[in-house]
Amino acid sequence: MNDRPFWETKTLRQMDRTEWESLCDSCGKCCVHKLEDEDTGELMATNVACRLLDRRTGRCTDYRHRRAFVPECVRLTPEKLDELDWLPSTCAYLLLHHGEPLPDWHPLITGDPETVHKAGESVRGWTISEVDAGELEHHLVDRKL
Repeated sequence: MNDRPFWETKTLRQMDRTEWESLCDSCGKCCVHKLEDEDTGELMATNVACRLLDRRTGRCTDYRHRRAFVPECVRLTPEKLDELDWLPSTCAYLLLHHGEPLPDWHPLITGDPETVHKAGESVRGWTISEVDAGELEHHLVDRKL
């Protein structure tokens, strides 16, 4: 009998939809706008979150229909993980893709969806909605995502 959790025994491609979706820790960092430096190509974080992001929970307020409102929203798949350079370094999908373990604060480890926020690994408390932001250039932050 195998007592190891699914994320340690299955590849990302082997996971069913429920398992795949449960990997999201609700940090919300992937929903924060980034700007690209035209000279260096470096991505720079802002404190501006997508208008659909609930900045308290780190969840999309209309996940199922998000692309109708935000056409550029990416549907994450295992195949896209090598090409997306804006995912946060703590992203469970990215970590598992690279053979790394989930962080100790991940809700799948703790059983508590609040641990991502308590660990300071979410957008809670430092972001604003794009509805209120204005020009993104005025919202650059010195924060590693």
